Amino acid sequence: MSPNATQHFEVPVDRPGPSPAGAFLQVNDLRVHFPTDDGVVKSVDGLSFGLERGQTLGIVGESGSGKSVTSLSIMGLHAAGTARISGQVVLNGDNLVGASAEHIRHLRGKNMAMIFQDPLSAMHPYYTVGHQIVEAYRVHNNVGKKVARKHAIDMLDRVGIPQPKSRVDDYPHQFSGGMRQRAMIAMALSCDPELLIADEPTTALDVTVQAQILDLIRDLQQEFNSAVIIITHDLGVVAELADDILVMYAGRSVEYASAQEIFTAPRHPYTWGLLGSMPRLDRERTERLKPIKGAPPSLINVPNGCPFHPRCTYAQLNGGASETQLPELLEISPRHFLACHLSDQDRQRVWDTDIKPSL
Repeated sequence: MSPNATQHFEVPVDRPGPSPAGAFLQVNDLRVHFPTDDGVVKSVDGLSFGLERGQTLGIVGESGSGKSVTSLSIMGLHAAGTARISGQVVLNGDNLVGASAEHIRHLRGKNMAMIFQDPLSAMHPYYTVGHQIVEAYRVHNNVGKKVARKHAIDMLDRVGIPQPKSRVDDYPHQFSGGMRQRAMIAMALSCDPELLIADEPTTALDVTVQAQILDLIRDLQQEFNSAVIIITHDLGVVAELADDILVMYAGRSVEYASAQEIFTAPRHPYTWGLLGSMPRLDRERTERLKPIKGAPPSLINVPNGCPFHPRCTYAQLNGGASETQLPELLEISPRHFLACHLSDQDRQRVWDTDIKPSL
């Protein structure tokens, strides 16, 4: 296959897991390992999910769970030779794992784009914001500089930046944090991407600006019918934005379901912990928030069995299986997938007596 050739891939229709055949984006058994002097860092270790156009997937989990590594793998942004990547990332029938760097660069911007966590470091400090949007737009559109500049001004106006005709010539450091994030969104959406990945898009922003940024992403998604992935450690960020939520721990998916089910009927102890440590404005709290005990494991020495078992309050209920057997991600109800050794009876009892009353 020539470096410029497009690699098309058909995913078997009987493949199990939350990655349905025919989805616009399909991630199947993705593994991203980084060899180091201390050992192999298994940042992503067998992740699968699917996403349709016009839908939003929230990927949540603590820092170090593999969320950002997943997004960089989809975008093909890992430096050559630094990561061992296997599995499949299929975007509209095009398998990106193993594709040439030139082919991936051709897809970035037009087919997929990313909003990075820190726009100040993601945007080039030497060039004006308008110059960077113009450059991104002209890579995929055969237009002159004047047309591209007008498009950049229109995009800045669309994302709510005041006086876009003058601010288009400002540098990133001249924008506030919220305005930089809006400019990053304008750049990401300048070519109407089919897939938009937002990695911690509201980090370090005040609550009011957070709400504005999330509303902006929702509105622009509806306008462009993009598939959107929101990556965050904060379940509150995706509470009203995501259609489905994928909960990651130690590089793997531990629960996958609709946002409504994750918030009203979660089934994994780790998800219970995330919800229990999240402030809620829709009900009165009489107790302190409950943090998850312990810390995420080293991705070089992931515990045997269920990676969460050293921190799990209920690991002793399954006869030692948590310490020896890695739980499979299984569909426990329509479109609700879970990787947990707890029996249905124990899980329901714990939910009814311990978890539900505290949430």
